[in-house]
Amino acid sequence: MTNAPNPAEHAWWLASRASGIVAMLLITASVFIGLTLSTRVMKGPGVSRWLVTAHEQAALAGLVSIAIHGVTLLGDPFLNPGVTGIAVPFAGAYKTLYVGIGILGGYLAALLGLTFYAKKRIGVARWKKLHRLTIVAYAMSVIHTVGAGTDFQPGSWPMLAVVAPVGPIAVLFVQRMLAGRAAARRDEKPSVHPSPVPRHPSRPQPAHAEA
Repeated sequence: MTNAPNPAEHAWWLASRASGIVAMLLITASVFIGLTLSTRVMKGPGVSRWLVTAHEQAALAGLVSIAIHGVTLLGDPFLNPGVTGIAVPFAGAYKTLYVGIGILGGYLAALLGLTFYAKKRIGVARWKKLHRLTIVAYAMSVIHTVGAGTDFQPGSWPMLAVVAPVGPIAVLFVQRMLAGRAAARRDEKPSVHPSPVPRHPSRPQPAHAEA
């Protein structure tokens, strides 16, 4: 009589897979909302405030899901990555390249997310430049998810859920970059002031001879 598989042995892997999918969805939502906010595609009373709140909450929830995604793998008896495997890029044996890209993307996402709370200290202009790297963290998360995920087969709904938003996000990002360059050119262009109209010197009046 063979031993029946123990569902508890797969619980850690299932928890890591579920949290990874949730993290990917939240990161996608955060990036999309952030680009919608910066490009001002959606306008209306109170829309900007709602987008800022949604963007911040999605980013924080995404970071928490990333942490859960990595920590729950420690209990997986099959992969058994160890702390090094989930914390050090390219140190694990399972799909080293894609997992390593995911770890780097997680660190970058965490760093960029936490800089929001240090915006006043580092300066708004510098923070905005750093925040543009969010698209890099997003791209790395997509590569990691597609390359290392076991559920993301071509044509499957998880694959479509990850790949479908890439196009709209890319369009919004290009629009955001073009608008930023146009604004930078306007700021660098010197303002042209009309030259003052030259005034002719007053002609000397002829002296009248006294009679």
